[in-house]
Amino acid sequence: MSRDAPLLATEDLVAGYLPDVDILGGVSVAVGEGQIVTVVGPNGAGKSTLIKTIFGLLRPRRGRVTLRGEDLTGLQPHAIARRGMSYVPQLENVFPSLGVEENLEMGSLERARTRERIAAMYELFPRLGERRRQVAGTMSGGERQMLAMARALMPDPQVLLLDEPSAGLAPAFVEAVFRQVEKINSAGVTVVMVEQNARRALAMSHLGYVLDLGRNRFQGPGQELLDDPEVARLYLGGTARLDSASNASG
Repeated sequence: MSRDAPLLATEDLVAGYLPDVDILGGVSVAVGEGQIVTVVGPNGAGKSTLIKTIFGLLRPRRGRVTLRGEDLTGLQPHAIARRGMSYVPQLENVFPSLGVEENLEMGSLERARTRERIAAMYELFPRLGERRRQVAGTMSGGERQMLAMARALMPDPQVLLLDEPSAGLAPAFVEAVFRQVEKINSAGVTVVMVEQNARRALAMSHLGYVLDLGRNRFQGPGQELLDDPEVARLYLGGTARLDSASNASG
């Protein structure tokens, strides 16, 4: 991979769930190593379809996905995970009948490193360390989201894919999840997330993409998208600035 090449890229991805019905109409994204990249857009824009296609849960009809220049198109999720990518779905992302530590063990790909990686997760997510024996199904939504992210990080991936990490959470946990994403990124993990909370997500992102009707509509540094009057009018409720109150409340 050349110095300026993206770590993760999609090129003109076309994909959908039904025959002859495309949700993605040729989406291209480029993610640099060490970045937080957020994909936003209205409902039905193809955001979750994009991230599922990247992780091999949906096979593209055209286009390709590359990681460090290697073509991953058509590989199964387990093979993509082995190459350094993890994915946290929006729903059913933990084993509710298992304890915190058991969930983390389930995320390990190298048994020899399981204890080492669990210790690293407790350092990154201290709350989980305090609740290591708690059954996941008895945790709050925000705590389960933290556990899901920690489990996805057990294989020590280079890239973490997040599908709506703040969906359905109480406001206090929304902010906690976003702070945790920043902490994960600071630890050296590249993060790509799909997020409805566009303002908060773009404010913390190195790069953002706006999708609409399955196609690229806008792209650029997160703050530039927030400050763009057209992006604000069409996708952010009509104001171009992220006010401090919105930023604080998530």
